[in-house]
Amino acid sequence: MRPVSANLIAIFDRLLYRMFGLRALTPALRFFREGLMGVSSMSWIKMGACCLLACLPAPIAMASETLQQSFLQPMGPVAEEQFAHLLRVVGISMVVILPVIIGVPLILWRYRYSKPRGEYTPEWEFSKNFEYALWGVPVLVVAVLASWLWYSTEKLDPYKPLGPEPLQVQVIGLDWKWLFIYPQEGIATVDELAVPVGRPVELTLTTDTVMQSLLIAPLTGQIYAMPGMTTKLNFSATRAGEAEGENTQFNGDGFGRQKFTVRALAPADYAAWVARANSGLTLDESTYGALRRQTVLIDARGDLGLDKRAEPIFMSLGQKDIFQKIVMKYHRSGGEATGARWGGTGLPQSTKTGAGE
Repeated sequence: MRPVSANLIAIFDRLLYRMFGLRALTPALRFFREGLMGVSSMSWIKMGACCLLACLPAPIAMASETLQQSFLQPMGPVAEEQFAHLLRVVGISMVVILPVIIGVPLILWRYRYSKPRGEYTPEWEFSKNFEYALWGVPVLVVAVLASWLWYSTEKLDPYKPLGPEPLQVQVIGLDWKWLFIYPQEGIATVDELAVPVGRPVELTLTTDTVMQSLLIAPLTGQIYAMPGMTTKLNFSATRAGEAEGENTQFNGDGFGRQKFTVRALAPADYAAWVARANSGLTLDESTYGALRRQTVLIDARGDLGLDKRAEPIFMSLGQKDIFQKIVMKYHRSGGEATGARWGGTGLPQSTKTGAGE
């Protein structure tokens, strides 16, 4: 009969090499495998420690990749203030949390049944100092947290410009892509937003479908957009790099793929990017009608006669007031509906490959 350790090692190797396709062991996995060889004499505590060490590398790697697309790795002043606010909240909360974490084990040890210490006072029922600490500290913590929250909310007002002459970008949320219009540069892009480092940016948002929510975590916070209405979002980038933007409001089959790339570029690189974008298609009523369909980026490229690749679309503007026309078609003027053109105001046309199937 095979020993327990041999059976465990066989299962361990099968999981690594056949199910997960691993061909080399990390130091933590190698330590865990060697520990299995002596499992008959290994305590359950040591066994648990080995399991913990073996499981650590994957979550750490996943976490580090996720952190790059969050305000914990800020690329601008808005995300930096969000990160600072989180640190303040964590630090102030430790005033309440640390005494509990430290005090409970100490109390259990000091007054343990086998060797108790301290006076036995069964008639004790009230302590003024203890009551002051019990109620005063939480009240003080809540007051400090509330004041910091008020300060951060005022400072991070999305409608407040971060400097003079911000770059104006008009954003239209579609199913399932984002259209970015640069009226000053005369260009438009689909699923790519480029901004110059050091210059304030002001996004003016709306949607031509259901309500959507835009989020660029390393740069700014989240804000909603609705058809026929506009909202604003101000931010800036302090360093060059790339970030991922997304829609956080569920809107159908292609929701999980409605993401876009944000490029923070040096001024010279941004000028080159604008020149490149100006050499693409022309955004007019016909082109916009194709973009309004329920398609992800790769299928939208096919509808426009481009190669079906997961690459952004670059266009020049056929006219300057496209964004205003999209917003105003949901309103009535002079008793007439203005939504007959530019794709109308009904539910966007669905296609069989709308979600990239």
